[in-house]
Amino acid sequence: MEYIQVPRTILYQDLKTKLSLSPHSYKSVLLKNINTRTIREIIAHKPIKGREVGSSAYISKSPYYFIRNKALQSHSFLPILDNTECAVPILPKTFVNLSLNKGDVLISKDANVGESAFLGSDLPNYMLSGGLLKTRFPDEFSYYVFAFMKDDFFRGQIKLAPRAATITHAKDLWLNAVIPFPTKQNSKEIIQFVSLLSRAIIRKESEIKKKYYQAMDLINTELLENQQKQEFVYSLPRLRDITDTFRLDAGMFCEDYKKKQFIVKNYVKGSSTIFGLGFHLKRGQNLQVSQIGHSIYTERHKSNFYRLIRPTNLTDYGTISKYEYLGNPNELRTLNKGDILFSAEGTIGKFYVFTHINDRTITNIHGIIVFREDNGNEADAIFLGLFLGYLRKIGILDYLSVGGQGGSLAEKYWNHIRIPNFRQSIKELSASLYHNPIDYNATKLNLLEFDTEDSRVTTELGIAQLDRQLHQIRALLASVLWKIAQDEEVKITWDF
Repeated sequence: MEYIQVPRTILYQDLKTKLSLSPHSYKSVLLKNINTRTIREIIAHKPIKGREVGSSAYISKSPYYFIRNKALQSHSFLPILDNTECAVPILPKTFVNLSLNKGDVLISKDANVGESAFLGSDLPNYMLSGGLLKTRFPDEFSYYVFAFMKDDFFRGQIKLAPRAATITHAKDLWLNAVIPFPTKQNSKEIIQFVSLLSRAIIRKESEIKKKYYQAMDLINTELLENQQKQEFVYSLPRLRDITDTFRLDAGMFCEDYKKKQFIVKNYVKGSSTIFGLGFHLKRGQNLQVSQIGHSIYTERHKSNFYRLIRPTNLTDYGTISKYEYLGNPNELRTLNKGDILFSAEGTIGKFYVFTHINDRTITNIHGIIVFREDNGNEADAIFLGLFLGYLRKIGILDYLSVGGQGGSLAEKYWNHIRIPNFRQSIKELSASLYHNPIDYNATKLNLLEFDTEDSRVTTELGIAQLDRQLHQIRALLASVLWKIAQDEEVKITWDF
């Protein structure tokens, strides 16, 4: 489904009109539906611009936050607010109240131009950077219009602006972007269907974050409330420490690292390495042409292609931001159920546990696969993935990594990663937050009852199942939006 069309030929009259030989000047967005309205015609009030506070206002801790453009990501309907690169704590005196309320839509006017996010709750202690705008749509169209704004259809229109232009330089071009509305007899039902799918995505994104932090809190509480009686005493590194680690940098010898490692090792039931727990490490498939020959890459699902999950496409919450697909005739090294995909370079510590997998899923050589030969207890693997996420959260993995650009965690340093010997009941409780399959009541999958039923299922599902549903619903939504834009018949289906 490619919205942006590049003509194979152009007319001389077009060339005379545009006075340009650049192919970019002749691109167009494929749209057959003439029942459209511009964003300018739909918005409920004039967009409000953010304010700049200057980097001198950034501090390490504050009740007030400054939302930057990075908070708006293509894979997320909600803004990313729990990352200090996205939402920066600022001096209270520099805070400007922009009344950010549930239902507001944020739009980036430079950097990631045209990217947007939906506010799922009020944000009284947050303000926007100068690179962001906020607007609002009438309640009856709010989720419908936003679904199109997160789709390639809207972004395609923005991309057709002159190159290097920002929304500001393009004189608020985004306000002239059109949103198509259904023309068939069931148009009201289609608008409601799109709105329900959009709301379901927002609901599930929020629940994934909630459950992830519940798991982190559970691990932290179990660790801190079950310590042996020894107390931490910091000591400077000895020669033996240096010869054992072959490290001269301060990270592994600083007080903060040693204190955090002590808390793990001082757990009442002790701790182990991943190797002591029966796990092993291996690298993902080397995808270089010299190793596997030429491949075809695409973001479209193809059943006879390998599904490629790169470590760079893992999120902060143990989920996957996007899939890619790779066509190659060779038998490549695939992932198995129970494997943990771990990002060992760049954004170290992101992970995903494969609780459900097809037999043609691969990763690249930049990912480390943590696995057991006998697969073992599923809860053990899920707990290990979550605990690696916990170590990332508290900074231990950053101290162990070496090199620049986010660093690298080589296999030889994994002996320094300690895993507490938690009670099996705690492992299973934390694992249930990540893996907990629940089925929909099929009789309630209709326009009137879906919202309530989806709320119930979303609350009970584990993170892995919520992530799978997100990908399925977003694929369904993209298909529906394409059909609306091309004025095709839309079938309401709950097949995800």
